[in-house]
Amino acid sequence: MGDPNVLEMVQEEERRTNREADYVFEMNEQSLSSRETSFLIKEEPTPAKRYNLFLRRRLMFQKDKQSKDSIFFRDGIRQIDFVLSYVDDIKKEAELKAERRKEFEENLRKTGLELEIEDKTNSEDGRTYFVKIHAPWEVLVTYAEVLGIKMPIKESDIPRPEKIPFSFLLGPLKLARNVKHPHPEYFTAQFSRHRQELFLIDDQSSFFPSSARNRIVYYILSRCPFGTEDGKKRFGIERLLNSNTYSSAYPLHDGQYWKPSEPPNPVNERYILFQNWARFSYFYKEQPLDLIRNYYGEKIGMYFVFLGFYTEMLFLAAVVGLACFIYGLLSMHSTTSSLEICDPKIGGQIIMCPLCDSTCDYWRLNSTCLASKFSHLFDNESTVFFAIFMGIWVTLFLEFWKQRQARLEYEWDLVDFEEEQQQLQLRPEFEAMCKHKKMNPVTKELEPYMPLYSRMPWYFLSGATVTLWMSLVIACMVAVIVYRLSVFATFSSFMESDASLKHVKSFLTPQITTSLTGSCLNFIVILILNFFYEKISAWITKMEIPRTYQEYESSLTLKMFLFQFVNFYSSCFYVAFFKGKFVGYPGKYTYLFNVWRSEECDPGGCLIELTTQLTIIMTGKQIFGNIKEAIYPLVLNWWRRRKARTNSEKLYSRWEQDHDLETFGSLGLFYEYLETVIQFGFVTLFVASFPLAPLLALLNNVIEIRVDAWKLTTQYRRPVAAKAHSIGVWQDILYGMTVISVASNAFIVAFTSDIIPRLVYYYAYSKNSSEPLKGYVNNSLSIFLIDDLPNHTAPSERGDFTTCRYRDYRYPPDHDLKYFHNMQFWHVLAAKMTFIIVMEHVVFLVKFLLAWMIPDVPKDVLERIKREKLMTIKILHDFELKKLKENLRDGSNELAKEVMIQENKVQLAKSTI
Repeated sequence: MGDPNVLEMVQEEERRTNREADYVFEMNEQSLSSRETSFLIKEEPTPAKRYNLFLRRRLMFQKDKQSKDSIFFRDGIRQIDFVLSYVDDIKKEAELKAERRKEFEENLRKTGLELEIEDKTNSEDGRTYFVKIHAPWEVLVTYAEVLGIKMPIKESDIPRPEKIPFSFLLGPLKLARNVKHPHPEYFTAQFSRHRQELFLIDDQSSFFPSSARNRIVYYILSRCPFGTEDGKKRFGIERLLNSNTYSSAYPLHDGQYWKPSEPPNPVNERYILFQNWARFSYFYKEQPLDLIRNYYGEKIGMYFVFLGFYTEMLFLAAVVGLACFIYGLLSMHSTTSSLEICDPKIGGQIIMCPLCDSTCDYWRLNSTCLASKFSHLFDNESTVFFAIFMGIWVTLFLEFWKQRQARLEYEWDLVDFEEEQQQLQLRPEFEAMCKHKKMNPVTKELEPYMPLYSRMPWYFLSGATVTLWMSLVIACMVAVIVYRLSVFATFSSFMESDASLKHVKSFLTPQITTSLTGSCLNFIVILILNFFYEKISAWITKMEIPRTYQEYESSLTLKMFLFQFVNFYSSCFYVAFFKGKFVGYPGKYTYLFNVWRSEECDPGGCLIELTTQLTIIMTGKQIFGNIKEAIYPLVLNWWRRRKARTNSEKLYSRWEQDHDLETFGSLGLFYEYLETVIQFGFVTLFVASFPLAPLLALLNNVIEIRVDAWKLTTQYRRPVAAKAHSIGVWQDILYGMTVISVASNAFIVAFTSDIIPRLVYYYAYSKNSSEPLKGYVNNSLSIFLIDDLPNHTAPSERGDFTTCRYRDYRYPPDHDLKYFHNMQFWHVLAAKMTFIIVMEHVVFLVKFLLAWMIPDVPKDVLERIKREKLMTIKILHDFELKKLKENLRDGSNELAKEVMIQENKVQLAKSTI
């Protein structure tokens, strides 16, 4: 103790961190054992006292160093199931918030939860308090029974499904067996604290998985009261978070995602997920679905199962779509229509009428040579086949998904899952706002009730808001149309006057230029409107005060989907079904607002413009979405850590690391589903115009799975586990979209594509038996007398020609019914309507046959469910019978003892006498 070297070391250390040492001594005194405390506070000479402080600090430092990634309380035994954090508030409500926290934490302790508070001086930013929560065994077993959590009672004797034929070819895509199936399969039953001997409890600390533990704790937190304010009982962690009483509430990750855990911590499933799921180099591998479910819960697991299944099904559609595209690519240079348009003796001699008034000049048809070839890429004979194929594909997708979902319900113990266990529970916000009670006819208990008239004003406001925003989308679309109309003339005159653009004009015509810029502008407007509407719709849904979580999600889903449906698809519907359909003819054009002349389609049809619009919006949305999902949380987390790390000497603990991550939020999964469903709409609603849409969606989803996995594993706090047995209301939306897609694709082939007019000419009007489509281009263009053009619309310069051509089926100027629709127009229209009716009926008939032939639940799954139910009943029966026999045996032993005691008393009495 008197060694000068030691004293010098002590004094140097003491001078450097004297204040810190004193504070550590005061704040951590309670955490030391009584023996340590008495040893350290004992009156001793100053050098000895300083040495003890130094020794203690070093000892504490070593302890902290060992527990940097610890997920346990200070005792190293009790596991941290949940963490709350808050910052001292210096505003007026500081005392109120402190009082709320005090009462809330007292009530948590009354429920049986154990709390441990980390002072702000131990946090890295020096401002944040952390409340660590542990659920002891008694709490877990009680609430596991309340929530109906199923736990294992016996290892299953049902073998896993046999491998499919040629499965060895899929070997590189498979994961290791211990990763794909980390735990054996069990027969399960709803947990009962009175039957604990029935369940396979080897170790109480690891019996309930961490996802079940944090789900139980969150259930308690969401219903724990924290006082009475304004005559109403206030409760729930969500209300405390909204009022900033607590800044965050989250369960802990298992450990660092880049390294495995060290004893005594349990297995780091986060690390396993990152290694086998969240790495982009594993893009071709299957997903560890059981591990995802164990770590994040069934609700998040269900999303990744759906996304993975959808991606697998897209592979077939992508292959067929690519084949159709390759067919168009190989035949684009040999198609009769393109050859005629590009031929200087045919297309070069056809003078077309001006595309706009005054400023636009007459033009030759062969100027659209390249555009006609591009149009043939997507507008050819395979278009009809692919439209019918996709109508059948969506049916197969939904029917096979129902089977996959049924299999998943069995594998994940969701067969008897009842939605009211979680989604139909009353929202704390609803309970807090209710002033009335109503008898539940099922439970015969009084429940909070809100009359319809109390919520009616908010329903009206909600409906008006959605209608207003959808009207705003339509208005923006009209504004983009006006932009296209107004700049088309500018592009035309500019390209005609500028000689340097002569070579550019061959592939970048005024129509294509206008379409490209208009599509890009429309995409920007879509993103802006979407950003603002997301905020408003969430607020409006909260104001409606939905009764249950399911009602809240359904209401928000309806609002968001309706808006995004209009927002993303309205421009595509306009190009597909309205553009070029109500143009009129030269001399009698229709005008928008009596100012702008209606847009015309290219001589090859509007399909290429629809393809352009669809490609820009779909591809732009996917690229923007992936960049946002990857970059946004990464930058936010970097900035948060940069601001927090003010004292690098302090421990950056497990709970602080998770605290500095981004919050996934209760609606995080909602937006993921919404994004996938909107993409599904692009793939199905307009696929006849763009057969490469499934391929783009496939490539995006392969990346999307890994981006979602990466951000969830590395950039987000661990979400609270939740159960779900299906994808919910999204399945009904998908069914609705499949029905609409059949009709929309039939109309696209009939009215937007040039297939039907070509077929009518081929079978009814062609006079060339060797080349039936020869002369089709000339036949599809009507003649107009230039002298009939009004002066205010005619070009300033007039060539040495008397007529011009335009796309329509009308009588020539020398006919008695000049400029009226001719008979071929009505034949083509009849053929289009006939095609729509036939295609819809054929596709719907095949859909119904497939739906009838493919069972919702596979036969082997039904057999497994029956087997498990039988075995569970048998195990429960044997357990109860054994327990009854033991009780009877114990009772008979007690009776025998009583008889012997009475007989001994009698014998003793007799001997005494």
